Amino acid sequence: MKRKIVIALGGNALGNTLAEQMVAVKSTEKAIVDLIEQGNDVIISHGNGPQVGMINSAMTEFHKTNKKYSICPMSVCVAMSQGYIGYDLQNSIREELLNRNINKGVSTIITQVEVDPNDSAFDNPTKPIGSFMTKEEADSIIKEGKKVIEDSGRGYRRVVASPKPIGIVEVETIKTLVESGQVVIACGGGGIPVVSEGNHLKGVGAVIDKDYASCVLAKAIDADCFIILTAVEQVAINFGKENEKWLGEVSTKEMRQYVEEGHFAPGSMKPKVEAGIEFADSKEGRYSLITLLEKAKDGIEGKTGTKIYK
Repeated sequence: MKRKIVIALGGNALGNTLAEQMVAVKSTEKAIVDLIEQGNDVIISHGNGPQVGMINSAMTEFHKTNKKYSICPMSVCVAMSQGYIGYDLQNSIREELLNRNINKGVSTIITQVEVDPNDSAFDNPTKPIGSFMTKEEADSIIKEGKKVIEDSGRGYRRVVASPKPIGIVEVETIKTLVESGQVVIACGGGGIPVVSEGNHLKGVGAVIDKDYASCVLAKAIDADCFIILTAVEQVAINFGKENEKWLGEVSTKEMRQYVEEGHFAPGSMKPKVEAGIEFADSKEGRYSLITLLEKAKDGIEGKTGTKIYK
């Protein structure tokens, strides 16, 4: 049965360096093209944790030696990461498609994701970004209005907010490409965070969780299935304990209870589970799947993974 599938790739699908990324996407392409070969429409999103940090650090170092250039805004760093990760992914997927005699275009969309300027996350930034700084360097960027924390005695780091996504700016472009048979890569790194000021979109110093953004995308394009690929084959409760239990098919009601009981770590499995619940609950017949990259095909066929349904 043909499905419209949004796949959110975790960091293990991309590696931590340029060299690792080139190797990692070779495995990633096969798992993705397996689903395309079944006749599914596939839309891909991805994280950018190591990559955007590397870009931010590099641009900050450049600023230190070239003071006439300002520190690169986070929104621009996210855009850069979307471009170069998308470049590797789309070329790799294209090659694998051609190797299987599948004639499909692959496109990367530089995607802006709208956030609410009044989101409470802006009052309490928590996401460290960039390299460690001295006290003097930290004081300098504090004067520019940026937030800084002292990180466990190791030095100072800038922190940014992680607001919830409320809309995908380029959603109509993404829909058009999918409807024309293209494989689309979008919302990289959770999307470029922007706020709306009339007709103007203003980039903000923030990072958006890629699982939440991917969920918003999946709902907006009326996907049938939302797959979150991560480092484990199934989600577990009581993880690492004697009464550890791996979850197969779970209702959204049951999964919400597990979230409330505190089974999933914030910044790790919790956003994945919450995004999966939100998508599955959004429309009758939709479901989410959380599993390993190499198990995506088996998961779609109901052989493994954690399936969340309404």
